[in-house]
Amino acid sequence: MNHPERRTSGPRRDLLAAGLAALLVTAAVVVGRAVEGSDGSLHVNWPPLYAVWDPHVGPGTPAALAVAVAVVAHGPVLAARLPWRALLAAAWAASTAWIWSLALVDGWHRGVAVRLTTKYEYLQVVDRFADIPATLRDYTQYILLGEPGAYHWPAHTAGHPPAAPLTFVLLDRIGLGGGGWAGAFVITAGSTAVIAVLITLKALGDEASARRAAPFLVLAPAAVWMGTSADGYFAAVAAWLTALLALAATRTVRRPALAACAAGLLYGLLCYLSYGLTLFAVIAAGVLVLARTVRPLPYFVAGALVVPAVFTAFGFNWWEAYHLLVERYYQGAGGVRPYWYWIWVNPACTVLIAGLATVAGVRRAAGSSPGAVRRWRAGASTAADRVAGLALAALLAVAVADASGMSKAETERIWLPFAVLLLTATALLPERGRRLWLTAQAALALAVNHLLLTGW
Repeated sequence: MNHPERRTSGPRRDLLAAGLAALLVTAAVVVGRAVEGSDGSLHVNWPPLYAVWDPHVGPGTPAALAVAVAVVAHGPVLAARLPWRALLAAAWAASTAWIWSLALVDGWHRGVAVRLTTKYEYLQVVDRFADIPATLRDYTQYILLGEPGAYHWPAHTAGHPPAAPLTFVLLDRIGLGGGGWAGAFVITAGSTAVIAVLITLKALGDEASARRAAPFLVLAPAAVWMGTSADGYFAAVAAWLTALLALAATRTVRRPALAACAAGLLYGLLCYLSYGLTLFAVIAAGVLVLARTVRPLPYFVAGALVVPAVFTAFGFNWWEAYHLLVERYYQGAGGVRPYWYWIWVNPACTVLIAGLATVAGVRRAAGSSPGAVRRWRAGASTAADRVAGLALAALLAVAVADASGMSKAETERIWLPFAVLLLTATALLPERGRRLWLTAQAALALAVNHLLLTGW
């Protein structure tokens, strides 16, 4: 008789999961176009994405195709053979090339230079931070939509704590002002997430798991939105805090207490970059559970208090701002967008940023979870068990964000920090068929970027 866990590992089940995910995306498009055409309540031009239909090619097209072909053809072999440090450098270089080439499909001006300068974006408020302490004290006064003609923060500034706009203010102060530098910063920072995730996989799982996932991390469809959405930068901060905490929890770093403190520092920063990314506490808890330790927790908490203490000392009240944001959310599109649609369509957006290979990997993670839990209780977890647990922790964070009702649409960029960790599930895919899954990942990203003009 077959072992019950073996029945969950077949390629046919992977293909079935991927097929169901593709049907979910199709349903999201069909139903979304009908709803948007009927009453316009979705506030997206090409449901479920914040995008418009615009088939096009651009200067980045040849480079994007070349990167895709090179990674599919040679990525798995190089990932298996390169020395570890060379693999980290190669993965970063390839990820950077992939993100840049996809961004440049829309051209330098439209794809990079003006993305962060629109009326919704952070660069619109740089001049209002001439006196940073005074602006932080008054930050909450401009969140709500007031009387016609009264000043209020643009959508993204109002929707995020001040560390997000302050990042671009500080870039401007050191001479890197304007949309071009902002876009370059976001892409450069965001591309480092691949290094952090590989370090996490090696620390929490094993080096073989990291090597198997590396080509998938490079060719992630999420790269379409990593350049040049500020959420790509947030994703890098989230990925590095996870890596540092994993190193501390597994004591695979020379000074685990310092690593845990640095992870906490980044978590505190993350909470002041985006209110919703407080949910990374779920993933941080998952790391500690998988490592079977709470030893890093006091150091993590100590580090996490630093950024809130600084902003509070300057007069910014996080809780007040969050409650005002909720009120503004329902003053605008958030109060119109129907919950019944987005509760099941946000996962469709996640499929588009994580790809069908990730869906197959998550299926394997979920299928193996009963046995993994038994082995964890017995203190005999395998590397694959821990990789699966990390991916499922990211999935749980996404589920909580979805159920909250504060993520209705635009999750293709908002959930980038979760998506980069969902991609770890690709390490669970079998050797056979890996190039086909990689091809599917690349094809999805290329299709989205060339058929649609995304808003982020």
